[in-house]
Amino acid sequence: MIPHKLTLCLFLIFFAQGIGIAQRKPPTGGRLAVVVEERLAALRATPQLNGRLVRRLGRGRMVAIRSAKTSADGITFFLINVTSRTHGWIQHEAVASATRASDDRRLLRLIERSQGFDRISRARIFLDHFTRSPLRPNVLLLLGDTAAELAKQLSTDAVRRLKDDPGEASEFSYYLNYTGLDRYNRQRVGFIFDQSTKRFHYDGAAWRELIRRHPKTSQASEAKKRLYSQLRIW
Repeated sequence: MIPHKLTLCLFLIFFAQGIGIAQRKPPTGGRLAVVVEERLAALRATPQLNGRLVRRLGRGRMVAIRSAKTSADGITFFLINVTSRTHGWIQHEAVASATRASDDRRLLRLIERSQGFDRISRARIFLDHFTRSPLRPNVLLLLGDTAAELAKQLSTDAVRRLKDDPGEASEFSYYLNYTGLDRYNRQRVGFIFDQSTKRFHYDGAAWRELIRRHPKTSQASEAKKRLYSQLRIW
């Protein structure tokens, strides 16, 4: 059982995660895909690396793939719709689609090469869009393990920023309002705050989902170990 001192913290985090975030309407006119590699996500007027830049697309942006073309230097580009008025060519490695065979494995490799928040963000894209992939247990375990590791740095940063200005409100409320948590909250990754140690701990949501949805996998066995370790800390 989770100690009483953490109950309110859990409630506040889960309440905040329940607040909806407005999503853009997916574009039409082709096979849906999502931007996963923003470093390559230059939308161009022509299917060439030196083609005129139309705009840059951010990670997580939905697009509709209309067709494909390979340039003279061997780079494959997709003609995509971004909105009803915006379209252009983008390097094919910048996007992934649940309807394309092996894109889930390609995205998993990208997640494994990523670090910190980038890994969290790309893992969330995978879980949101590749709902039938057999690789979901791998991604859930990676997401949970990465969040647990990041909790240590979040704790250090929060203590450093808040120690010199105690304020007039309850101390724990300043920690749970710490701006460093915001981007993780938007990725639906929550942290529990222990008032006695002034430390954040990952709430374990990805591990619990892994155990619930994929109980017979080796990843679920590892997730159980992680949760047991967390309970010993609490």
